[in-house]
Amino acid sequence: MGEEAEMWMRDRLSAGRMEYGCTHYRRRCRIRAPCCNEVYQCRHCHNEAMSRLSNPKERHELPRNKIERVICSLCDTEQSVKQECENCGVNMGEYYCAVCKFFDDDVSKEQYHCDDCGICRVGGRDKFFHCNKCGCCYSVGLQKAHSCVENSMHHNCPVCFEYLFDSLKDITVLQCGHTMHMECLSEMKMHSQYSCPMCSKSVCDMSRIWERLDLEVAATPMPLEYQDKTVWILCNDCGKTSEVHFHIVAQKCLICKSYNTRQIREP
Repeated sequence: MGEEAEMWMRDRLSAGRMEYGCTHYRRRCRIRAPCCNEVYQCRHCHNEAMSRLSNPKERHELPRNKIERVICSLCDTEQSVKQECENCGVNMGEYYCAVCKFFDDDVSKEQYHCDDCGICRVGGRDKFFHCNKCGCCYSVGLQKAHSCVENSMHHNCPVCFEYLFDSLKDITVLQCGHTMHMECLSEMKMHSQYSCPMCSKSVCDMSRIWERLDLEVAATPMPLEYQDKTVWILCNDCGKTSEVHFHIVAQKCLICKSYNTRQIREP
């Protein structure tokens, strides 16, 4: 193939790149949903439309690997799923995964398919590893520094209840190993909630807050009749129990010095 022909081929493949698509993906094709035979920009557009139906029995979701037909956005040719349009020769997605039937023109996301997850991820294959116990891909920075929780990504966010495994939103791994949306964690902190909704462990370094509580406890002496009162507490952070002096402000763990505790019984 000559240089001019190669240049023409490249121009043909890249025609319309980043000019078509939806709020979820930039791509040069639409999909036909086999479940309802309707055409949508992507499966997320389909699922959002289904979630708005008034009749709950009509609502359904489209699994990514069930897509069988796509329509080229440049020439409107309907065809079986493939990267290049069989009619006009355009790339319907700069990134294409034949397993997930997934197209995306925005390759700056550094998409890659993870065989263990069974779906495509973003962020670059060299920047992530798959944790078999947690059942998901995590940043390589967490490879030796995260607490494993069995299938930690295969559940709903404890705040907004969206399924996390294939969520499009950013997800964070807490110190305890549980996972949730980053924006949901930020909202929790805005409302002064600093413990994991699933296991109650602290979600961040609380040492400064514990120091302030030390000062508040010291500045709030208990009445004489309560000064010798003791209670048993369970520390949500280290999981240890201890007998401590009762205080109206908070009870401090004797083991790890955390105030993230709860009273379990009197002596």
